[in-house]
Amino acid sequence: MELEGEYVGQDGRRQQLRVSCEVSSDADPFQGLLSGLAQMRERVTELFGPLVQREARDRVAAAQGEDSEGDDDDDTEDENSIDNRTNSDGPSAKRPKPLS
Repeated sequence: MELEGEYVGQDGRRQQLRVSCEVSSDADPFQGLLSGLAQMRERVTELFGPLVQREARDRVAAAQGEDSEGDDDDDTEDENSIDNRTNSDGPSAKRPKPLS
């Protein structure tokens, strides 16, 4: 028995992963499957490890770039925020702006 997997990268390149689950004839076949799954997990970790690290570095760099741009985005969010809490004394102080 074999486990097969295929990864298609963003560039369209395909990578095949194949692991044999063979065991001796007197062993439990599920032991072979469990062993094969463990091997496949290791292969997937090896394949995705560098990709995950690269993405993490890109996110850190992007976050640092956003921090250096300033605090202008927060002001826009505050202007577009609508307070939807109910007020027992009457209607909400903020009203939604009409869409135009």
